[in-house]
Amino acid sequence: MPILEKNRTDAAQGEEPPLIAIASVIVSMALIAVGNGLMFAYIPVRLGVEGFDPTWAGLIITGLSAGGLAGCIRTGPLVRRVGHARAFMVLSALIALANAAVGAGPHPIVWIAARALYGFAICGLFIVAQSWLNDAIANAIRGRVMAFFYVAYVAGLGVGYATLALVDIRTADAPLIGIVFTALSILPVGMTRLAQPPAPQAASVALGRAWRISPVGVAGMLAVGGLSMSIAGFAPIHATAKGYSQADVALLLSAMPVGTLILQVPLGWISDRTDRRYVLVAASALAAAAGLFALGFDGGALAALVVIYIIWDGASESIYSLASAHAADRASKDDMVALSSSLLFAWSLSGFIVPGIVTALSAVFGTQAFIYVAIVIACAFCLFVLLRVFTTRPVPAAETGSFAPMTAQAPLPVELAFAPDEQDRHRSS
Repeated sequence: MPILEKNRTDAAQGEEPPLIAIASVIVSMALIAVGNGLMFAYIPVRLGVEGFDPTWAGLIITGLSAGGLAGCIRTGPLVRRVGHARAFMVLSALIALANAAVGAGPHPIVWIAARALYGFAICGLFIVAQSWLNDAIANAIRGRVMAFFYVAYVAGLGVGYATLALVDIRTADAPLIGIVFTALSILPVGMTRLAQPPAPQAASVALGRAWRISPVGVAGMLAVGGLSMSIAGFAPIHATAKGYSQADVALLLSAMPVGTLILQVPLGWISDRTDRRYVLVAASALAAAAGLFALGFDGGALAALVVIYIIWDGASESIYSLASAHAADRASKDDMVALSSSLLFAWSLSGFIVPGIVTALSAVFGTQAFIYVAIVIACAFCLFVLLRVFTTRPVPAAETGSFAPMTAQAPLPVELAFAPDEQDRHRSS
C-alpha cells in the first residue's frame, strides 16, 4: 500500500498530507451537522405541534445524552475491531436508522430510543474523526486544522437549524433530509485516500488522577456538559412551549452558533496571554448574566432573545475550550491520554445527568426550569474557579499551549490512534 505508507511517513516527518484527503473527513462531519441541526430543532417543534407534553421532549434529550455516554465508552473497541473508515460508515448508518425511526411518526417512546441511538453514533463519529485527523496532521498545522474542523461543524449545525423554517413540520420531510445529508457524508470518507491510523489503544478513565492534574479542567467539563445540553437541548422545547412559531424557533437556534464563533477567538487570545482561570471566571459570569437576561426577557421580543441567546450560548461554549486548554497546560506528555478520556467522561456524565434533572424539574416548574439550572451551574463554576485562583498558583503564560476554538456540541478528542509513548502534547485536547 505505497500511498498509505507515504501519507503516514509524510505526517511523521511533519509534512502536510494531501489537502483533499484531510478535507474529506471535515466535509463529511459538516454534512452530518446539517442533518443533525435540523433534527435537533425538528423534534421538539413537531412534538409541540402534535400536542405532546414538553416532558417528552426532555426525556428524548436525556435519552440522547445516555446514548452519547455509551458512545464515549464503546467507540474505542469498535474502532479496534474494524478500523476508522468502517467505524465511520457504521456509525453514519446508525444515524440514518435513527432518523428513519423518527420519520415513522411522532411516537415518543420510539423517538427516545432513536435519539439514544443517535447520541451513541454522533459521539462515536466525533471521536473517530478527531483521532483520525490528529494522526494525519503534523504538529505545525494541527491547531489550524482542528479549529477549522470545529468551525465547519458549528456552521453546519447553524444551516441545519435554519432549514427547519423551510420544511412542513407535520410531515417526514425533516427526517428524510437528515437521512440524505447523512448518506452524503459517507461519500467523502468512502472515497478518501487518507491513511488510517494504527489500531487504537484503550483509553482509561481516571477521574482522580485528572482532578489532581487540573481540578478546574474537570470541573469545567462537568459544568459545560450540563450547560451545553441544557441550553442547546431545552431552548427549542421552551420556545415551542412559549408559543413561538416554527420560523422563530429556527431563527433562534440558527443564531446561537454565532456566539460560539465570535466569542471564543477573543477569549482564547486573551487566555493565551494571562491566567486562563481569569478568562474562565469572565466566561462563566457572562453565561450566568446572560441566563438572568434570558429569564427576564422570557417570552418577550424575539430580537432581544436572539441577542441574549447568542451571548449565552457563546459564553457557555467558551468554557469548554478554555477548560480543555487549561487542563492541557497542567498535564505532562504521559498524562494526556488518561486526561483526555477522563475529561470526556466527565463531560458525558454531566451531559446525561443534568438533562434528567431539568426534565424532572420541568414537569413541576415548567419548561423555563432549564434557565434556572443553567444559571446555577454557571454561578457554581465561577465561584469554584475564583476559589482556585486565590488558593493555587497559575501556570506561567510562557509555558501554556495555544488556544484552539472548540464546541461543546462535540466530544473532546480522546487520542484513540496513539499509544501513550507516541503522544505529543496536543494543546487542542
